[in-house]
Amino acid sequence: MPITILQPALLPAHNSRDANYDSESDSEGGVDLEGDISMTRPTKRARRTGDDSIVTPGEVITEDPQWMRSSPCALCAHATPPEIGDLVVGRIVEVQAKRWRVDVGASLLAQLPLSAVNLPGGIQRRRTETDELQIRTFFSEGDLLVAEVQQLYSDGGAVLHTRSLRFGKLRNGVFMAVSGTGGGGGVIRAKRQTFVLDVGRAVGGGGAAADDAEKIDIVLGVNGYIWVSKHVEGEGAAAEGTGPGITRIEESVGLNVYSSQNDAIPPGTMREIARVRGVINALIEHGLRVDEEMVVTGYHEAVEIARADGDGEETLYLGGERGRRLADTLVGR
Repeated sequence: MPITILQPALLPAHNSRDANYDSESDSEGGVDLEGDISMTRPTKRARRTGDDSIVTPGEVITEDPQWMRSSPCALCAHATPPEIGDLVVGRIVEVQAKRWRVDVGASLLAQLPLSAVNLPGGIQRRRTETDELQIRTFFSEGDLLVAEVQQLYSDGGAVLHTRSLRFGKLRNGVFMAVSGTGGGGGVIRAKRQTFVLDVGRAVGGGGAAADDAEKIDIVLGVNGYIWVSKHVEGEGAAAEGTGPGITRIEESVGLNVYSSQNDAIPPGTMREIARVRGVINALIEHGLRVDEEMVVTGYHEAVEIARADGDGEETLYLGGERGRRLADTLVGR
């Protein structure tokens, strides 16, 4: 019986340029040999320009040099990208020889160089090895501070400075981290990010409830970090425009600027700090913007709600129905 040899059919050519994943990505970012979904990210070749695949923060979109980072961008719309001149609140997470690394809620830690802070006594000179050895006496791990963005890198990293009496270490208060920045609700850029709230007049204008609670400093970092604290005359970020000019700063920078010791805070001040914190939480919960106008108005409304409910001015609860009433009042204004 004769044997017939058939010509084999050609298989379709595999074009790695048209495929979403090449053979290498089958084991790195797609489905492995066992059929399970791999948690490792796809290869860089899979995310070429023009691909509409969903990516997550931190993944490389493209390495093509013709594309540059833009601000704001679609991938970072969930947060306010830092800009030069922005006021931010941060926490020291690492101390190095000539700089601090600061958590400001961004994808990269910000840098605060030793040369970008004021030394006690306002000494304007080049930093020496002695200053480097004493760097932890200024800021150490865990310290909170308010600073201004001085420089930005192409990868999103920021350089900060505290060369003003309005900036520096934060004391005598409570820290808040809120979401929703830069969009429909949350901290927004405004003319003033720091201000003083007179709470003594709001709670009765005098008497036992107001004797020890007169003023509160509020710092609204555009990065969504907020600081609410006891007001100290001539100290703190909220003393904007009240301090001396930069030419006379050497007369005002004392050792207390870098003190980590909190002052004694009267119970009335603690109570009103907690009330302000409740107002800000209510604004965030109901998708409202957080700026000076809304915080001040919301604070006075919260005092009126406590009075109207007959619970007294010391009632601080602003959740549930009370929070909704507060939000509805502010929206209606």
